[in-house]
Amino acid sequence: MKEWWLQVGLLGVPLLAVYLHIPPPQLSPALRSWKSSGSFFTYKDLNIFYRDSSGALGSSDIVVLLHGFPTSSYDWSKIWEGLTQRFHRVIALDFLGFGFSDKPRPHGYSIFEQATIVEGLLRHLGLRHQRINLLSHDYGDTVAQELLHRSLQLTWGHLSTWSFAVETAGIFHPPVIFEWFPHPAAVVSLQILFFSRLGAVFGPYTQPSQAEFWDMWTAVRNNDGNLVMDSVLQYINQRKKHRERWVGALMSTSVPLHLIYGPLDPVNPHPEFLQLYKKVLPMSTVAVLDDHISHYPQLEDPTGFLNAYLNFINSF
Repeated sequence: MKEWWLQVGLLGVPLLAVYLHIPPPQLSPALRSWKSSGSFFTYKDLNIFYRDSSGALGSSDIVVLLHGFPTSSYDWSKIWEGLTQRFHRVIALDFLGFGFSDKPRPHGYSIFEQATIVEGLLRHLGLRHQRINLLSHDYGDTVAQELLHRSLQLTWGHLSTWSFAVETAGIFHPPVIFEWFPHPAAVVSLQILFFSRLGAVFGPYTQPSQAEFWDMWTAVRNNDGNLVMDSVLQYINQRKKHRERWVGALMSTSVPLHLIYGPLDPVNPHPEFLQLYKKVLPMSTVAVLDDHISHYPQLEDPTGFLNAYLNFINSF
């Protein structure tokens, strides 16, 4: 038995060495355009990527977009133009450890730090005292919940949230399906695993194209992000530990809440999740998309998703 494990270990060392030296994919024209349209600001000594577009309206309406795991702000690309037709400013960032932002290692990634980075971005953009609309997905939902908690506790200046719209995510229970990024030593073909696992949270009729899968993977591989995923995944344990704080923020806030839900979402199965959501947050409005939409509605059905969100915004 010891000899078998020794052989596996000896084989794993060169495979891991090869894996660690595989260069990241080149940026596609679409990703290159997305990056060139953005900027960076400094959080401590780290670079954080963000996009800030001026919209068509001359009002003060601002929307801040918070992306999910394990992707990036590029998730919002299909609805970006539509949002600029409704809002004065549309802002999104890549969280630390994601997309084009820095991915330090070792590092204690936390939801609390990500929320502080969002606050830092708003301060950097001169929006500290402005009302903002939060639109979040998956990992970003928990960051938004922490921001709501801080606004309730008045722990960060005069940040005022005007609305909070959440896409399907584990806001009550950690999404076990996303506990799937192994340590790099565990698998050499992480790219194949990535495509397989990510495809599992899209509907069978709304799968990303091969080019879209590659864009998502390229964003992960940028700055060796594949090597920090196991650290970033500590957010699942943080959700368990701080559930009362973050669910409590949703239950206590007076800002309008809205859920945009894909019924085919395996992370939050229908109808159990929807029943729980309505029970815990009866004051929230809900938009249920077509039956074939799953966990990434902004990519699977951008028109339906955008209409659902703008109907919510226009309702108040």
